[in-house]
Amino acid sequence: MTAADLTLTKQETDALFQRKRLVAFGIPAVILLYLTYIFFAFDIPGLAQRASLDNAVTLASDSWSHKVHVTRDNRSGEVTYAIEGERKGTYPEGMRPDWVSGEEIVTIDLGGDHIVRYLPENRTEIDIPGFELIEVRAEGRSLSSNLPDDLPDWISASNRRIAITTPEGRITMTGARTEVFNYFPGWELFWFTLDSPYHGQGLGSILFGDRIDPARGNISGAVSDWWNNAMWRHKDVAWAIGETILMAFLGTMGAAMIALPLAFVAAKRFSPLMILRAATRRLFDFVRGVDALIWTVVLARAFGPGPLTGALAILITDTGTFGKIFSEALENVDSKQIEGVASTGAKPLQRYRFGVIPQVVPVLLAQILYFLESNTRSATIIGAITGGGIGLMLTQAIQTQKDWEEVAYYIVLIVLMVMFMDWFSGWLRGRLIGRKD
Repeated sequence: MTAADLTLTKQETDALFQRKRLVAFGIPAVILLYLTYIFFAFDIPGLAQRASLDNAVTLASDSWSHKVHVTRDNRSGEVTYAIEGERKGTYPEGMRPDWVSGEEIVTIDLGGDHIVRYLPENRTEIDIPGFELIEVRAEGRSLSSNLPDDLPDWISASNRRIAITTPEGRITMTGARTEVFNYFPGWELFWFTLDSPYHGQGLGSILFGDRIDPARGNISGAVSDWWNNAMWRHKDVAWAIGETILMAFLGTMGAAMIALPLAFVAAKRFSPLMILRAATRRLFDFVRGVDALIWTVVLARAFGPGPLTGALAILITDTGTFGKIFSEALENVDSKQIEGVASTGAKPLQRYRFGVIPQVVPVLLAQILYFLESNTRSATIIGAITGGGIGLMLTQAIQTQKDWEEVAYYIVLIVLMVMFMDWFSGWLRGRLIGRKD
């Protein structure tokens, strides 16, 4: 090697190392620049300022607890007691929580020496340790109080509304009504509502005790009251879960049945006409290029809301996806098996049936079962738009922003449903395709 060659090699090596140094520096610099852009474009500082930890804590506590409302109508003076403030959770006549006492002066003991008193003439006293006695009076639509101008963070007040949040409970007051919320752990009335004779009865009493309801047996009556629970709506929830699974099943299986014959048209080995292949592939690109949620909105305008609309949206989107997957699987089949079937004198359809389908069945079933599991989750969101399934019930519970324990209940059921579909699809895949040791 001459001196010129050595010089040239050295220059090329230096240039190579220079490029590698630039790449090693440039990639982190680009990533850092991108993250900096996101930091300002998404207003991360503003997001941190807008975040409310108190609201997050309240939301989290609402998901595993329930609240009892003690409400006074400032027009009529009537005091009502209701779990979650629902009419279906109202205490029967003559019943009230044991932490409420008095008749003319209703005293509400929230615990921790936090006392609220409903006084005559729409007056309210609130006794909170470490703070002066709060006195509020409702006069028409307005409120008058002795609250100072400099209020702590846990009190918000105007002449129309006063809200007080303490660790023991919350109090809200308007001209129309005064309401106290007392929180307790657990999902109250999950099993039986207050009007059920089985409410407050232990499991042993129901299974082995004397007959509680003279008209019904304990077990049959308890199951009936639980199934028809007006607050937690177990019967409606079970129907909604089944509707969601059915939506995913119809959409997935319908797409598979439509995509399989179209996949033969799109596969080069089985469709000699290039124009036909190209048209079919572009059809697959089109239907899968539009998200299922978009198809849901379009179909809802055409056919109206309902679970069938959601199933059609899944069917259309998955037809394109299955068509692409199936056609690629058909392109990779072994020709020897097809030739072996053809040597027996089989017709073209018989060659496809016995020479092609057995080869691609494992791939097809694996993909179908995977998408069935995935579409179970998608059907929850689609159901929220089309008005069907557990997704609709979840959306309604979120929109009310009242009973977050119901939201938690529905989310738990959705997770269990997805886990079940994951197990079921794996079991079915093992039975149909077999498992590898």
